[in-house]
Amino acid sequence: MSKKILIIGYVWPEPKSSAAGRRMMQLIQFFIAEKYEVHFATPCAKSQHSFPLHTINVETSSIGLNSPSFDTFIKEFDPSFVLFDRFMMEEQFGWRVQEVCPNAITILDTEDLHSLRKKRKAGLTGRKNNSKDDELELREFASIYRCDLSLIISKVEMAYLTEKGIPDLQLLYLPFMETIPNETEFKSFDSRSNFVTIGSFLHEPNVEGIRYLKSEVWPLVRSRLPKVEMHIYGSYPNSKVKQLTNTKEGFFIKGWAESSTEVMSNARLCLSPLRFGAGLKGKFVDAMRNGTPSITTFIGSEGMDLNDDWPGFVSDSPLELANMAVELYLNSSLWEQKQKLCKPALELLFSREVYSSILQERLKTVEKNLQTLRVSNVIGAILKLNTLRSTKYMSKWIEEKNKKKNKF
Repeated sequence: MSKKILIIGYVWPEPKSSAAGRRMMQLIQFFIAEKYEVHFATPCAKSQHSFPLHTINVETSSIGLNSPSFDTFIKEFDPSFVLFDRFMMEEQFGWRVQEVCPNAITILDTEDLHSLRKKRKAGLTGRKNNSKDDELELREFASIYRCDLSLIISKVEMAYLTEKGIPDLQLLYLPFMETIPNETEFKSFDSRSNFVTIGSFLHEPNVEGIRYLKSEVWPLVRSRLPKVEMHIYGSYPNSKVKQLTNTKEGFFIKGWAESSTEVMSNARLCLSPLRFGAGLKGKFVDAMRNGTPSITTFIGSEGMDLNDDWPGFVSDSPLELANMAVELYLNSSLWEQKQKLCKPALELLFSREVYSSILQERLKTVEKNLQTLRVSNVIGAILKLNTLRSTKYMSKWIEEKNKKKNKF
């Protein structure tokens, strides 16, 4: 009999729109390969970019917030595992899972640490840390404690959490799980042109990075490469982002890309000077998968400890970034050296085979020692008790309020 896993998604997975979407699809594909019966449910509406999960035999459901219908749904499915996509889903549905399916193993996929990203943004803008930032971090930590296992995408975030006192037993470092490409299929230097970056415009670090690129880095590059263009791809660009297009400057907001592989493999370089963020940055994994050298900041390369083996260059200086970009764009020999680092970097950091095996073994360990792990997780037990009470009755109050509203 196959094991059952319910994945409660923050949104429907969009692997062509964001790194988070690709991450979710990698997890779904892992569970399918391990012969789990996978059911994906979310309170979010589908978009035109949502992956058609039915094509890979994944059942799907739309679930309501603050609705007892979820209790009926999960009781009927009776999962042995529940995976929450980001802490907000654990906050909303975790107490219901605990009440209806107390023996289900709960897993949190943090995607990245939202609170860390917010703090870094505040630091960049000069805003002092406030109580809301601290509250967000406490909410995120509480969610981690309440779950039996949390998947952490970055070694930097692993270190951050353990320094805050969260036990290693509750955490698993699980980066992207990538299929290693055949480097003989990488396009050559001469067959490529222009610069590219890609990423969802709903993600604040991407938008800020593009503004910084346009104002501080690209003018320095363009002055020395007057015929070269900067192409920016990503889902959900708003009017303000679209207005950044400037034909005279060779700076183009291209919007949605049907294939990240196509746009990345046709570009000579990936240029993306991110200024804040957390987790891993999928655009540079995309670049590695397509043999495209990349130039970014230390935040952009965070969590990928490659140092001199980075397939491109890393700097926080706009002038250095521009100089590196121009040199790498023009120097075919140097470019080919950097391209040769792409495949080894993927093998070292993101091997699907390696990390699938690690996840498989960890799930077996949690399943075998579940009661012992829960007994030792005293903080988690306290938080579950308090959350069950407070969140449950808040949700019940909203349910009753909605009932009264629907009568009129």
